[in-house]
Amino acid sequence: MEKKTKSRGLGRGLSALMADVTPEDDTGTAGSRRADMVVPIERVHPNPDQPRRSFTPEQLEELAGSIKKKGVIQPLIVRPRPGDEGAFEIVAGERRWRAAQMAQLHEIPVIVREYDDTEVLEVAIIENIQRADLNPVEEAAGYRQLMEKFGHTQEKLSDVLGKSRSYIANLVRLLSLPDEVQGYLRDGSLSTGHARALITSDDAVALARDVIKKGLSVRQTEKLAKSGVGGHAKGRGKTPSARTSEKDADTKALEGDLSASLGMKVEINHDSGQESGRITVSYDTLEQLDDLCMRLSR
Repeated sequence: MEKKTKSRGLGRGLSALMADVTPEDDTGTAGSRRADMVVPIERVHPNPDQPRRSFTPEQLEELAGSIKKKGVIQPLIVRPRPGDEGAFEIVAGERRWRAAQMAQLHEIPVIVREYDDTEVLEVAIIENIQRADLNPVEEAAGYRQLMEKFGHTQEKLSDVLGKSRSYIANLVRLLSLPDEVQGYLRDGSLSTGHARALITSDDAVALARDVIKKGLSVRQTEKLAKSGVGGHAKGRGKTPSARTSEKDADTKALEGDLSASLGMKVEINHDSGQESGRITVSYDTLEQLDDLCMRLSR
C-alpha cells in the first residue's frame, strides 16, 4: 500500500502558503510582487514532481509575446535546488519559466523560499487550482489532494481559497462518477450541473450518453436521473411502500458529505422505524479500495 503523507496539521499554515501563490497577472495590473533577486534562467530548473504536465503551446506563445514586451512581471517562486549550490528549483511559475525561454530571456526574477518537499507539492497543487482554464474534474482532484495528502478540511479550504464549503464539497463529489462520465466533464460535453444530477444514479454512464445525445438541460437531466434512462421508473419491481419511501434531506446531505470526503459514492439506507441501517461505499478501482482500507485501519 502506498504510504500517505502524514498530516502535519496546518504546518507553516495554508494561509501563509497561499500568500506566496498569488494568481498570475501577465498584464501587470494587479498582483505583482517584488522579487528577492534576478537569476540566470539556466540556473532555474523545473520541479520533477510538478503535478501539472501539460502546457498549451498557444498559451505559452501568447505569454512569451507579452514577456518580450514587458518582461516577467510576476516573479517565480523557487527554492534552493538540493545538491546543486547556486541553482534553484521552481515551486510555482513553470509556465512563466517556459515562456521566458521562448522569449529568449537571460535572467528572470524570483522569490526564494525554504520549502520542504511536502510544502513544494502543496504549493504546486494550490497554484494549479487557481488556474482559470481548469476543468471541473481537475479542480476537484486538486481539492481532494489537499484534503487527503495534507489533512486540510473543507472548512479550511473554504476560508483560505474564498470558495464556499458547499462549492468544494459538490465539486469533489464529481470524482465519484464513473471515468467515462468524468471524461464528458473534461471535454465539456457535460456541465457541472449535469454531472451533479447524475451522481446518485444507478447507471450514470447510460444517463450521461442519453443527456448528450438529446441535448437535455440540467433541469431535464435531474428529472431523467430520478426516473432512469428512457423515463423508466427506478422503483419498478419494488413494493409500493419501498417506491414511496424517499430519503430525507439530512440523509441526502450526509451522503453528499461522506462521498466528498471519501471521493467515492456513499449510500445510506436507514431501516424505517428503526435505529439500524446500512452504509454502502462503492469503489471504481482497486486503488480506491486500498485507500478505503487504509482509512478504516488507522
